[in-house]
This record gives sequence, C-alpha cells and structure tokens, in this order.
Amino acid sequence: MADTRFFNNNGPFSLAEVAEICDAELRDAGQKDIRIKELATIDKAGEGDICFFYDKKQKAKAASIKATACVTTEELASLLPSGVAVLVCANPHLGFMKLNYALYSEPRPQPEIRPSAVVSASAVLGKNCYVGDNVVIEDNVKIGDNCIIEANAVISRGCEIGSNCRIGVGAHISHCLMGNDCYIYGGARIGWDGFGFMMTNGQHKRIPQVGRVIIGNDVEIGANSCIDRGALDDTVIGDGCRIDDLVMVAHNVKLGRGCILVSQTGIAGSCTFGDYVVCGGQTGFADHLNVGSGAQVGAQSGIMRDIEPGAVVMGSPAVPIKDFMRQVSYLQKAVKK
Repeated sequence: MADTRFFNNNGPFSLAEVAEICDAELRDAGQKDIRIKELATIDKAGEGDICFFYDKKQKAKAASIKATACVTTEELASLLPSGVAVLVCANPHLGFMKLNYALYSEPRPQPEIRPSAVVSASAVLGKNCYVGDNVVIEDNVKIGDNCIIEANAVISRGCEIGSNCRIGVGAHISHCLMGNDCYIYGGARIGWDGFGFMMTNGQHKRIPQVGRVIIGNDVEIGANSCIDRGALDDTVIGDGCRIDDLVMVAHNVKLGRGCILVSQTGIAGSCTFGDYVVCGGQTGFADHLNVGSGAQVGAQSGIMRDIEPGAVVMGSPAVPIKDFMRQVSYLQKAVKK
C-alpha cells in the first residue's frame, strides 16, 4: 500500500466502483457496497484492502489471502478463500494499473512561480504552471499550460515545451523543442553537445554541434539520462518513447514512435530506429546503424550491424536469439567435457 506521506489516497471505493474501474465482474452483487481503502500485495493485504492475483506461479499463496477483496482471472477464482470478495477480470494486470491510477495520486503543487526562481522577462509561460525554487528559465523560452518545473531545473534560451509537461529536479533542457505530456526526470540532460571531435595537428578539436533535440508527445526520459543535440541534423525522440534512467542517446539519433530503452543503453551517433523498438539494459549500438520497427534487443547486447524489422537478437556481437541460445548451450556442453 502507498505511504500517504508521499501519495494521496483518493479512496475509499466501493466494490461496484472497483469493478467499473477494472472492467471486472463482481461475483456476488450483494457485496457491491463493501468499501476498499487500500491496494496491497497478496502477502500483505488485510481487512479493507484489495489485492490482485493473476500469477499462476503463486497458486500456493491463494489459500492464505486475507484481503477483503481480490481481482483475479476466471481460471484462478476458485482458489480464493471463501471470505474474500471475488472480482473476475479478463486482464487483471491492466485492471491493477487502472485501479492504482484511480486510488493513488502524487500531490501536485499549486500553480505559482517561487520567489527564488529566475524567469526571463522574454519567457512565455502558459496557464496554471508551477515553477519551483531556484529554477532558471532563460530568454525566449515558451512553456505551455499546466506544466511543472521542479526545483533547480534550467530551461535554456529559446527552448519550447508543450502543455502538461513535468521537468524534474535539477534537469537541464537546452536546444530543445518538446511536445505535450512529457516527463523529464530529475538530473536528465537534454540538448548538450554531441561527442564530436576531429584530430588536427595532434589535438582533438571539437566539431560544432549546431542541431537540436526534437521530442514528440507523451515521452518519458529517465533520471540522469542524456540526449545530445544533433551535430547538424536534429536528434529526434518519437511520440510515446520511454527512456529509462542512465541512458545515453548520441547526436543525430532518430527514434521512432513507442521505443523503449532500458537503463544503461548507449546509442552512438546517427543511428535510426523504427517504431516500437525495445532495448534491454546495457545494450550498446555502434554508430550509423538502422534498427527496424518492432526489433527487440536482449540485455547486454552489442549491436554492430543493422537489424531487420521484427528481429529478436542478443549477444555481443548480437545474433538472432535462437543462434545465441545455441551458442550458450554449446559452450555449456563444451565446459562439461
């Protein structure tokens, strides 16, 4: 259950309301007025709590559930103790997410500009924005409605941020045009110089990085991740992308819609991803690669060649997943000889 020091509890909800939120069926209609105060795990749920039970691997725990109510599948419903109100849901995992959103929410600061914030006279802020302590918003910045700019964030000159965006504590946004409904987590660095140098007379000379970062709508960029601006062309993050903490996206990279980059992924310059590419943790990409839509890359893989759309690869250098599994099996057998 959520700690109310950090999250608002919007309950209690009746089981009738829970059923509607989760798109579930309450098996006993006479229980529709029972009230639920908290959402908890099957191990910790007690009186007044609701839990979700949809993992077949946890069948052994079903008999010990002490929650007032439980959302489960048709297949597992018969395993619940008789004293537990049963809600049957075709997709309990989705139901859990919906109920979590409904029951708990993060406190939202009231719109204001804190006295310690420094906001340029030429910056334009939309309605109902919150600008936290020690925030710096430079010249000619444009920020849409209902945005939250948290303490110590810096929005460099000329940047544009859409509506309903949240910029986390200590994040720095530079050379960037951002869409609506984006969340940039604390410490992220968006739009700094790409890593471009040329050896001249025995010295590494910095190549000017004069591109931008273009971020679409509904994008999340995790804590302490870095998105470099383009050297000449723009770095582009497509609509709906989810970028985890500690991810590096180099200059001129282009991500399609809905890509997922898990923590410690590193993408070298000028790579182009299609839509809905998924990269496991600690994956690394050489520069100037093309990764097709729907491709999946296993954790700790090293990508040195283009990947076809829909391919599933793993290893370093990465190979099709079946080939990788054969390699592992062969090595295990060879070690035993």
